[in-house]
Amino acid sequence: MHRKRKTAAPAAQAMTASRIREGLPFPLGASWDGLGVNFALFSAHAHMVELCLFDARGETELERIQLPEYTDEVWHGYLPDAHPGQIYGYRVHGPYAPDAGHRFNPHKLLVDPYAKQLVGQLRWSEALFGYVIGSTDGDLSFDQRDSAPFVPKSKVIDPAFTWGRDRRLQLPWERTILYETHVRGYTMRHPAVAEPLRGTFAGLKTEAVLQHIRRLGVSAVELLPVAAFVNDQHLLHKGLSNYWGYNTLAYLAPHPRYLASGVLSEFKEMVAHLHDAGLEVILDMVYNHTAEGNELGPTLSMRGIDNLSYYRLQDSEPRYYVNDTGTGNTLDLTHPRVLQLVTDSLRYWVEEMHVDGFRFDLATILGRAPEGFDERHGFLIACSQDPLLSQVKLIAEPWDCGPGGYQLGGFPPGWAEWNDRFRDTVRAFWRGDDEQLADIASRLTASGDLFNQRGRRPHASINFVTAHDGFTLRDLVSYNDKHNEANDEDNQDGSDNNLSWNHGVEGPSDDPEIRALRLRQMRNFMATLLFSQGTPMLVAGDEFARTQHGNNNAYCQDSELGWVDWTPDEDGEALLAFVRQAIRLRLSYPILRRGRYLTGAYNEEIGVKDVAWLAPSGEEMTVEQWHEPHGRCLGMLLDGRAQPTGIRRVGEDSTLLLIVNAHHDLVNFRLPEVPEGVGWLRLLDTNQPAARVETFAFGCEYGVTGRSLLLLELTRI
Repeated sequence: MHRKRKTAAPAAQAMTASRIREGLPFPLGASWDGLGVNFALFSAHAHMVELCLFDARGETELERIQLPEYTDEVWHGYLPDAHPGQIYGYRVHGPYAPDAGHRFNPHKLLVDPYAKQLVGQLRWSEALFGYVIGSTDGDLSFDQRDSAPFVPKSKVIDPAFTWGRDRRLQLPWERTILYETHVRGYTMRHPAVAEPLRGTFAGLKTEAVLQHIRRLGVSAVELLPVAAFVNDQHLLHKGLSNYWGYNTLAYLAPHPRYLASGVLSEFKEMVAHLHDAGLEVILDMVYNHTAEGNELGPTLSMRGIDNLSYYRLQDSEPRYYVNDTGTGNTLDLTHPRVLQLVTDSLRYWVEEMHVDGFRFDLATILGRAPEGFDERHGFLIACSQDPLLSQVKLIAEPWDCGPGGYQLGGFPPGWAEWNDRFRDTVRAFWRGDDEQLADIASRLTASGDLFNQRGRRPHASINFVTAHDGFTLRDLVSYNDKHNEANDEDNQDGSDNNLSWNHGVEGPSDDPEIRALRLRQMRNFMATLLFSQGTPMLVAGDEFARTQHGNNNAYCQDSELGWVDWTPDEDGEALLAFVRQAIRLRLSYPILRRGRYLTGAYNEEIGVKDVAWLAPSGEEMTVEQWHEPHGRCLGMLLDGRAQPTGIRRVGEDSTLLLIVNAHHDLVNFRLPEVPEGVGWLRLLDTNQPAARVETFAFGCEYGVTGRSLLLLELTRI
């Protein structure tokens, strides 16, 4: 048995290599059974794997132990003296042949892909790279410096936790309202969060924080990446960071900086508190790439474990990586062991951490086969067939940077998808762009033109006006152009296609008319989002009009620019009251969140249409009116008599009339006469959100203010 040992005090050593046993090739990772720890690591092309044991602080390497067995491409061994808290890493021996796709280098300490906790932070050093930086041979050269002092270490955990009564909530999609936020940025400026807890999982479970989310009325907190990630070297050199976290290093380990206590149970306690508040937890997962980058990136984990297996390499030149992600590398989910890593990690977050679902970044990658996107890809099939994963919420960002990467509407049944068509159409409509009527009707009805197929339901459309990536709601109505100067990229980063409008002044304005119009437009956006069929997603802070001062790409801004400001101004307070009101209305009227698509087809059996589209005259829209390029006003009549299920009988929901007017001027809209009704009760008007409840008679003309939205309920006989 081969063993190497660095100098260390005998009393500090964790154990001796002579005690190691064969162990088992499963489960992968480090698994404590109450007596010892089994270590198992997949590598199809390695020649030898050394397990490196460290002291309790992860600073001194105590021992290197060769894993004694190799079964089904898994290296494994069992240490009977090991226990939770043991710090470890791997050194993997094999060919260093970049031209053949191999990049083994045992001088580089590697993070276990199945590590459930990391200790320490990555410290950038030339020793992290498998090749000699500056060499004339580039990445074909071989670096022999030890990277152990600079990389995070893996830690053996005890998974035991008393969950008590906590279970996944499994809230129905029809009642789901997503609230996207960032663990760190959400509480860094919150006055009720104790300073040591700000920016952590513990901070997120502070009662004042939970109370705000509960009072808002959303049902699920969608967290930007919480799996352990790396800060890019070039950002740190600029005094910036990879704030959003889309640069994963270990898929099963929470990001160490988010653990105020350093104890893994802190994440579980956060989940339990959110569940107790009636809130689901959705995690944003980044399985499309890792933090190791392209061929010039560092060797931190998978590259040094088995580069040829984990990553998609160019067929003709395996020295180079396929870059469908735009970040340097792409995980190869066609490999069964890579697919296993992804599905194992998802099951871990659900089963052990009790999360309720996932949003997948650049999800087209997850369905990519050599010939392109394939909805029968192994990953998508695995999710649909897995008894655990098929029962949680699965949300795709349905695009990537590769050929044919835009796949909106192309994911299989069981998936929901971020709908950027909703975002763009709603923005264009309220900006006053021409030829938007037909598109806005489709977006108001859950984009059936994209999703109404194969039994998919309206909830498949994740509707949003803003997201973490792009302008905040306030900036959307305050800036014509992006202002990303703080990112130190000469304002070249971030999208230029924002469909925004500053309403006359770029940035903040003291003009009362401009401020009033901007506030009304923010109400229009929020009301459109919340009164549309499908699943709405809000971004934290938009409910009280936070700003990033025109920065539409704050991915690197771990600062007050990127954090939520909990001191809203008068306009922000007014918007918050309005958003709460609009959410209450959505939840109070099931017809605003139907589980079946509204098609406008006439049901002869019960004599109703589920939805009718009305012109300002109160009559149904004509073909000519749909194609009127300057048409900007439309009514959507939702008939409560239409049955929300497949059972053929008259429904009993309320009948609602939604009117949207993107004209710059007032439009007189004739309120239609509806059977079994006597008039229309005004529920909400974005022009006068505090107006008293009032009933309007059939046939009267309601003056719909320019750039405003109106919701009315039929009062019955």
